[in-house]
Amino acid sequence: MGHSLKSAAFLAESRMIDAAMGDVQALYELGIAYSTGSGGVAVDMIEAHKWFNLAALQGNSLAQECRADIAEDMTAREIAEAQRQARAWLADIAQQSRAA
Repeated sequence: MGHSLKSAAFLAESRMIDAAMGDVQALYELGIAYSTGSGGVAVDMIEAHKWFNLAALQGNSLAQECRADIAEDMTAREIAEAQRQARAWLADIAQQSRAA
């Protein structure tokens, strides 16, 4: 049990590292993981929206569709929070790349 959770956490972490390096597929896969609770992460629609939004901004049309789908079941406040988190993530990445 503990092992699968650990590897799932590693999977999500490695996807986030890929995502931070501009991997659109990784952004999309993180959205899928959080919207379905796959890959060992808990279902979190705000997180899912954030990742789909980030992938959609990079031109991933599947992510645009998924974002629209889950947005229908979210409150305006949840969507606003997801968008805020997406902006914060982008700002964080920009800061890291300047620092590097």
